[in-house]
Amino acid sequence: MKTNDTLVRIRFLGADRKPTELQTTNKVVKTDAEWRKQLTQEQFEIARGKGTERPFCGAFYDHKKPGVYTCICCDLPLFSSEAKFDSGTGWPSFFQPFAKENVTTIPDLGHGMRRTEILCARCEAHLGHVFEDGPTPTGLRYCLNSASLVFRPNNNSEEARR
Repeated sequence: MKTNDTLVRIRFLGADRKPTELQTTNKVVKTDAEWRKQLTQEQFEIARGKGTERPFCGAFYDHKKPGVYTCICCDLPLFSSEAKFDSGTGWPSFFQPFAKENVTTIPDLGHGMRRTEILCARCEAHLGHVFEDGPTPTGLRYCLNSASLVFRPNNNSEEARR
């Protein structure tokens, strides 16, 4: 049976701010020219060009407000503030994704290193890398680029209203 590479099974952000049931939807596919119109130069270089922002410089490395971080390219919910922790690395770090289906991983052997790259499952934007030195309960550290993310605050929380 041949699979359809244009479809993906993902979870969206529900009204309760939790993942919805699995849904099948089309992948988001655009040309570089289309992505360049949508993104800033830095966002394009990181999310589409697999770049990395400098540590301690991204908008979300020390961000503590409650909410959900979504993909800069397609707005898919990727990580929740509930899974965010201070890794001391200078990049926003999480111990698990918002929904495991919303991210994919591939081997990254570039720059003379052996790492695991994290991609958005819906548009294949480069998000960062995952390492096996994170806290419990997963032992994982999803190390992300702020330029690959958009923050969606929990509008019903007191802190988001401040």
